[in-house]
Amino acid sequence: MQTQMPCRELAAAVRAHCLRMTHRGKSGHVGSMLSMADLLAVLYTRVLRVDPRRPDWPDRDRFILSKGHGGGAVYATLAELGFFPKEWLNTYYLDDGKLSGHISHHVPGVEFSTGSLGHGLPVAVGMALAARHAGKQHRVFCLMSDGDCNEGSTWEAIMFAAQHKFDNLIVVVDYNRVQALGKMEDVIEMEPFTRKVEDFGWAVRTIDGHDYRQIEESLRQVPFVAGKPSWLLARTTKGKGVSWMENTVSCHYGSVNDEQLMKALRELGVQP
Repeated sequence: MQTQMPCRELAAAVRAHCLRMTHRGKSGHVGSMLSMADLLAVLYTRVLRVDPRRPDWPDRDRFILSKGHGGGAVYATLAELGFFPKEWLNTYYLDDGKLSGHISHHVPGVEFSTGSLGHGLPVAVGMALAARHAGKQHRVFCLMSDGDCNEGSTWEAIMFAAQHKFDNLIVVVDYNRVQALGKMEDVIEMEPFTRKVEDFGWAVRTIDGHDYRQIEESLRQVPFVAGKPSWLLARTTKGKGVSWMENTVSCHYGSVNDEQLMKALRELGVQP
């Protein structure tokens, strides 16, 4: 089941929720949430075969958020689409709240709890392997960060998936090039990124991760090559939509104060 809710409308709502959630919980990672809102909007309204009325539907596509610190954006997306009440968002990162800071499988619509980088893709590869052995037709999507790609476990999973030709596996990289303590060129530079992944046996495409048309057209064409897992490198902007956050390291761990929240919501065109 897919909804025809406009992607731009959903992404704006997700960004607003994330700003409010991190402000209320005095938590971080809002910049990571804002950078992937457009990717989530397209995935959940145009691509993933999921049903909010039946989160455990056996034939659903599986979605793994490897960058679990950005889980607030997935929570906001799921709430907007009816997987659980929007009121739950008010409890994000609070004591005895329903929504933890890192994404949790205890929440309807969430397949797997993640947090430490480099865990998501190995799990997604295992799900792709299980689907093949069971003769199932669902697909496995994994949304990763560039920080995930600094981890050795990620590259082990990349090699395994290519060797076993898991064309039911699709990776989307939120490639904002800003990590916890610095920019990629100052931490671990991955370029030439696409060439490395292609050399490991994947079918690779690069897009603007904020262009809804490019995102949808690419993801509707998976697998990009029969017999190969698909890798979509989405070039994004950390803190997208809030001018003073964009491309800054500080927005990785930072949240917003009362005044900044009002200003950010106005920039997004959302009623404060």
